[in-house]
Order: sequence, then C-alpha cells, then structure tokens
Amino acid sequence: MRLPLPRLLPLTLLSLLPALAPAAPAVPLTVFAAGDIADCRYSRPRYSDAAATAALIQSRLATAPDALVLTLGDHTYPYGRAEEFTHCYAPTWGAFRDRTRPVPGNHEYHDGSAGGYYDYFGAQAGPRGRGWYSFDAGGWHFVALNSHLDRGLHAEQLAWLRDDLARHPARCTLAWWHAPMYSSGGHPRNTKMRDVWQVLVEAGAELALAGHDHDYERFAPMDADGRVDPRGMRQFVVGTGGAILTPFRPWAPPGESRQATHHGVLRLTLREDGYDWAFLPVELGWSEFAVPPPRDSGSAQCH
Repeated sequence: MRLPLPRLLPLTLLSLLPALAPAAPAVPLTVFAAGDIADCRYSRPRYSDAAATAALIQSRLATAPDALVLTLGDHTYPYGRAEEFTHCYAPTWGAFRDRTRPVPGNHEYHDGSAGGYYDYFGAQAGPRGRGWYSFDAGGWHFVALNSHLDRGLHAEQLAWLRDDLARHPARCTLAWWHAPMYSSGGHPRNTKMRDVWQVLVEAGAELALAGHDHDYERFAPMDADGRVDPRGMRQFVVGTGGAILTPFRPWAPPGESRQATHHGVLRLTLREDGYDWAFLPVELGWSEFAVPPPRDSGSAQCH
C-alpha cells in the first residue's frame, strides 16, 4: 500500500514562517555605577582607591564589552578642577571615558561653574551649565539629573523632565544624580529633589542612583514621602568609588542594606522587564583582622 505524500505548504506561506518565529530576547545591558571617585591627595593615582574600583570594572569588561559606566558625581577631589581630572581621574576611571555617562556633584561646583567637569566630559555631560540629559539603551530609559542647581535652573530641569518622560514612555526607567533623596550617611536629606522623585514615580520609574555620602546603601521602593511603596523607586547610594569612606548616622528606614567598610561599585544587569543588582567590593587582602567583604545582590521586576 502506498502512503500518500505529505502536502507541501505553498511557497508564499513558507516565506512567512521566519517572520512568525518569536523574536529573540534582547541581550541584558550591564551597567557599573559609583560616585565620589578620584582623590590623589594622599597617594599616586595607581595606588589610589579609585584605581582599585576601576580595576573591578576593567576585569569584567571582557564579558560585558558594551557595558555603560554611570558616574554619580564628585569625580575628583578636592575642587573638581581641570588638573585633578587630568592627573587623578584620567589615569584611573578615565579608561572608561567613552562609555561613561556622568552627572555633576558638589565638588565639581567648587568654582561655581563646574568648568573642569564640563571641559573633561564635553557633550557627554549634557548642556553646559545644566547637566541634564536622557537616552535609551537595552530597552531602558536613562535620565541624568543635576542635584546642584539654583532654584530657577531646577525648575527648568523639572519641566524638561516631565516633557522627557512623556515623550519617552518606557516600562523600565533609571534616573541618577549626586545628592540622594534618602540616606543614613553623614549628609542631610536632599529635599530639593522631592519634586523630581514625585515626577519619576508618577511616570513609573524603577531606579534612582546617587552618591554624595561615602558609603553603600540600598533602600526599598519608596514614594516621594519616604513611605514603602511597591510602585515607588528603589534608591541605591553608591559613594564608594574611591574617596575616603565615612560613617553612618542611625539607620534610616526603609533601608535594606548598607556598609561603609569597603570601596566598590554597583553592577546592574538590566533586562527588558527587570533588573539584577550586585555590589562588587574591593578586596582588602586577607588577614585575621580584615573585615569580610560586604555582599548585597538581588533581582526585581519593572512595574
């Protein structure tokens, strides 16, 4: 008995099959972040703590060649001058200049204009004298903001932010600036950024990164009044890029993790629907008196 031959699909239908296949998921984007970085007053650049944190990033770029570096302000100490960028920042974190997306800190404004900062980073720093900008990468929307503006420029930044978020709707959004809205470090809470926080939360933003306090701290997602809210923003303070570390004040709820014993960087793995985080500490070297390196990692979904 002869079996019937299978029916062949018309060529027109066959040509459509590749288009019907599900699209491959986007490759996650790796982001390294830290602020409060290069201080060469007490050592040469190669022996500085900024060199140690730069080495953490450098050692991981082979497996993440397209990674971005977000700097969280206070790139150099003590004054943010051009010569500090040239002689201290450039020999360490300058290795990542092309992939760096910066924001300014208070030390950049020691001369009142952050001139050394804008000269060093050029167009990557956003409009001169303003410092805010945005871009899309890895399925995420990134918003760089300036926490050290006078009242008039702050209002201009806030209006720009509302417009930017309206024109770039995204499931996952990350914002970063220097002085944190919440912290249990030595600086007082930066209430000037409350209206920024509120606008970001209303737009569904996921993450806020800051520096300023020389420590590492992770908070639960919060609304603009500091209340735990699963639809709020999670803030990381990562002021551990190389400047001398400083102690904490009493615990500031809703803090979930903190340490001020090790320099290090935050690594984010950004997926189209969520993110993973891990704090990467600089190893201090073994001794019976050494403080164990801090570990903090986890995952979350976008709203």
